[in-house]
Amino acid sequence: MTKQPLVILSGPTAVGKTALSIELAKAINGAIISADSMQVYKGMDIGSAKIMPEEMEGIPHYLIDVLEPEEEFNIVRFQEMAKEAMKEIYAKGQIPIIAGGTGFYIQSLLYDIDFSNQDTNDSYRKQLEEFAKVHGAEALHEQLREIDPVSYETIHANNIKRVIRALEFYHLSGEPISAHNEKERQKSSPYNFAYFVLNDDRQTIYDKIDARVDIMVKNGLLEEVKALKAKGYHKKMVSMQGLGYKEILSYLDGECTLEEAIYTIKIETRHFAKRQLTWFRREKDCIWMDKSEYDHDEKAMLADMCKILTDKQILG
Repeated sequence: MTKQPLVILSGPTAVGKTALSIELAKAINGAIISADSMQVYKGMDIGSAKIMPEEMEGIPHYLIDVLEPEEEFNIVRFQEMAKEAMKEIYAKGQIPIIAGGTGFYIQSLLYDIDFSNQDTNDSYRKQLEEFAKVHGAEALHEQLREIDPVSYETIHANNIKRVIRALEFYHLSGEPISAHNEKERQKSSPYNFAYFVLNDDRQTIYDKIDARVDIMVKNGLLEEVKALKAKGYHKKMVSMQGLGYKEILSYLDGECTLEEAIYTIKIETRHFAKRQLTWFRREKDCIWMDKSEYDHDEKAMLADMCKILTDKQILG
């Protein structure tokens, strides 16, 4: 049976995935599915660097602006929604392009990882949740250091749900969840795919992150978070754990100055970009596209990407 085509365009935050994904979609008759855990939420536009309808240049985008911030968005939900979108895209004779920086989401879709059979233990989970409340996210995260160093490096301490899931998995199976996911990743993909990872010189990425945060603040990040807070959204919600949101909420709660919050967003976003690159380096089958090697000539990059897609028989 012929495998269906799939293109992935990923890379660290602020590297320029959005603009290139649109040009790629135009070149290959593609439609874009967002692999971003924040852009899925309505009303969270500035802090998530969400693409606006007028910037889409007529290219269909899926999984953007589809959930309310109080709704839970996790890997299982992402898989379901992305597969639905892919069905629609294939039915229209187009090629799906998964664009975004959430490597775990991409991996789950690319290798069709099954999460439905992973056991749960309610009492142990409640115990861990209670521990996090009393001792804090950092102390909970430290529990991963010995049992699962890979997850310790790739899961941020503030992502309490994923830290708990990793601890719970080890508790139930005696195996690190990272090892389990590695095995799942060794499966062959059900798709004929190309997995592009866009990269740039590290300092260039860091400078772009700083500039992007300054633009977000100028464009009204503070007002956006104030409006969300006024609707009753708070730091314990999954949606409000996003970079830019929890820091501004800390400022609004009087825990820090605005300058400190902005500085923290910049530093945390740099750390996030570093973790993203660590993740992608562990992935197999990635095709690295380094912007600095192309002198930031996106037309030349796009031409090479299209040639690779033709060689892989993804493009006819």
